[in-house]
Amino acid sequence: MFFVYILKLKNGQHYIGFTRNLEKRLIRHKNHSSPTTSRIEPKDLVFYAAFRSKDKAIDFEQYLKSSSGFAFRNKRLV
Repeated sequence: MFFVYILKLKNGQHYIGFTRNLEKRLIRHKNHSSPTTSRIEPKDLVFYAAFRSKDKAIDFEQYLKSSSGFAFRNKRLV
């Protein structure tokens, strides 16, 4: 399985990511082992979705990072 997830950061922003192992990835975020969230600590996992296809997961992650995906995320997911 492949996962797309949204973390709420302590500064109120959101981080959108993609991984094959969600549990391990969340531990890396909390331990500041991930360069993307090393300066701003994650507060909560607010959403995740599982996909069987890596391509579909990457497509959904890219959509959430787009302007229309940003609006969808704020209205429906967080």
